[in-house]
Amino acid sequence: MADFTQDDLRDLLSKWLTPERIPKRFRIITDTTDFYRVDYDDVAIFKDRPYLIRNVEKEGRFGIDEQPKFWVKRAIDMITGETKIIKLVFWERFTAKVGGISFECFRSPKKEARILDIVRGHPNFMHGFSVEDSAGNLIRIIDYIKGKTLSDLVFSIKKSHEEYFYEDIPLLLKSYIELIDAVRFLHKHGEKHGDIRRDHILKDTNTGEYKWIDFDFNYYHRENKFGYDLFGLGNILIFITGKGDLTIQELTNRPDILNSIDENDMNIVFHNRVANLKKIYPYIPDELNYILMHFSNGAEVFYESTDELLSDMEKAINKIC
Repeated sequence: MADFTQDDLRDLLSKWLTPERIPKRFRIITDTTDFYRVDYDDVAIFKDRPYLIRNVEKEGRFGIDEQPKFWVKRAIDMITGETKIIKLVFWERFTAKVGGISFECFRSPKKEARILDIVRGHPNFMHGFSVEDSAGNLIRIIDYIKGKTLSDLVFSIKKSHEEYFYEDIPLLLKSYIELIDAVRFLHKHGEKHGDIRRDHILKDTNTGEYKWIDFDFNYYHRENKFGYDLFGLGNILIFITGKGDLTIQELTNRPDILNSIDENDMNIVFHNRVANLKKIYPYIPDELNYILMHFSNGAEVFYESTDELLSDMEKAINKIC
């Protein structure tokens, strides 16, 4: 391992930071097992490459305000000056239930490292590489993507649903089809995303392309290896089509519609969200609503593959565009 002196580190940073922003002394980290100890202004060194640690990344979920992800750090590559996202090893496990099917989910740094190799150069995925620290922890160094999440983009559209549907949905659904095709690319390589949701899609400000991020979740599967991914894709489609998640609570001031909704119309994953959106927005084409209903409590059959979902999406987009 290269031995960096304090002066070496200051010299490297002087190319990228003004003097007042360069720390007077650096704490050098090579073992990240206790990721809570890796803090602001520390220098993490992996395979002779130093990274200046900046902020902890944050993420919101299920309407909860953004929470810190202490195992994910923003950093500066001290050789190139580029911003990187450094994902340290964090073991987490939980059980998810979808339509009576249980999925045992867990974090897998090795899986994410494999996928980073597979998707190198693919325009619809985040990019990066993996490297071990001195203790053998598998670290992922991710290229920073400047952009907004899909959910932020949809929420920023200040129009009525009908205006949104005719003016914005066509382009959004074309991008959504590209994203399904990207997931198909993963599946063809025997891999699954593992945590498909709308805030794991970023629109790259520089390229305009939508990109999948965060592939470190894996899950045990019994019936369909890719089932959990497919349910995630369905939830995103319901979100795009509805211009957000339409809940039963939001329909309390519309008793005529509320009384027409039954259990079969609800989302199979989130039981307070409506999947049968045509009952609320009658201008939604049957071909699109047919797809939404595959992700409802009333569904008798589910999509088995991204190929099936893509085939139906092509029919729906032809009705909309």
